[in-house]
Amino acid sequence: MDAAWYVLLSLLLGFAVGALSVHLLGVAAQRGRRVMAIASEPVPDGIASMVGVLESAGVVLDGSNQVILSSPGAEALDLVEGRHLRVPALVEHARRIWRTGEAETFELAHRRGRIGTGTELQLRVRITPLGNRFLLLLAADRTEEVRLAGVRRDFVANVSHELKTPIGAVAVLAEAIEAASEDPERVRAFSKRMQVEAERLGRMTKEIIDLSRIQADDPLEDAARVPIARVVDVAVDRNRVAADAKRMRIIPRVLDDVEVLGSEELLTTALQNLVANAVQYSPEATHVGVGVRVQDGIVEIAVTDKGVGIAQEDRERVFERFYRVDPARSRVTGGTGLGLSIVKHVAVTHGGEVTLWSRPGQGSTFTLRLPAASHHREETA
Repeated sequence: MDAAWYVLLSLLLGFAVGALSVHLLGVAAQRGRRVMAIASEPVPDGIASMVGVLESAGVVLDGSNQVILSSPGAEALDLVEGRHLRVPALVEHARRIWRTGEAETFELAHRRGRIGTGTELQLRVRITPLGNRFLLLLAADRTEEVRLAGVRRDFVANVSHELKTPIGAVAVLAEAIEAASEDPERVRAFSKRMQVEAERLGRMTKEIIDLSRIQADDPLEDAARVPIARVVDVAVDRNRVAADAKRMRIIPRVLDDVEVLGSEELLTTALQNLVANAVQYSPEATHVGVGVRVQDGIVEIAVTDKGVGIAQEDRERVFERFYRVDPARSRVTGGTGLGLSIVKHVAVTHGGEVTLWSRPGQGSTFTLRLPAASHHREETA
């Protein structure tokens, strides 16, 4: 081949290589500009301000799942640590959303705290893309909602179980009466027992209705000034017959000028339950004391008995619904296990609490503590 052809081919090849290089450099520059544009994309307007004022948890993540912004709520739930997410499950969800580009909403069980076992929280989380560079993570704490749902389920289950006993007993006794129709003594015995079960069923139904009503109302929405002396008088009077039947005395010591804010009906129900328990679980020929004092703006109504007392391991649980320290004895006395639950709920909804002191073999003192309606001088009845 002539040397001129070699020169021509070399020139053409060099031109082609040069053109291709220029094209590749142009493509690379264009891609670089796009990457720089994405990298320099700011957090969308208003997102930073919104995240800063969120009561719930809010977090903005970049492409490497680094925390760019976080709300105080995210720190309170212990979701972030510096520029990192503390929860591996959230990181995995974020990676998937980077791949798919689609928002996700999911439930997450998260244990808050780094010392000991911590507290398990139930979170509802939504992660959604913000433009091309960021993800927005929002988390709402549903722990209390989940707990209350569980309480409601347990309550319904407990009610169903507890109502079966007296209803079943009435049915069995009715059959027994029919079978013993020719034996007047057995009929009277069965009838008396049926009356006891019917009264227990009626009492349980009333307390279930009371508890449901108390939980549905807020007594402080339309609060009135309630004289504690009147509450004590009514609660004691409602238990006189039961106390007289056991040759017991109920000794009230009150202050005439003490008042609290709330519902007189609910407070009377709560105190009546405490006095009824004291009478029911105390030996015959003893006494029950009801004392009132005001200290540091807190009204304390203490109901003291000389009963069998409550063991240490049962003292917290006695306020649970349907919990009874001695189920066998409760069946005899007709206890439903709801009275102290009602007391606790009334106390809490009035901004107070109920406390328990007890010593097995010596008796117990339940104290209803409520904010005074106005400041009174410290005095003990």
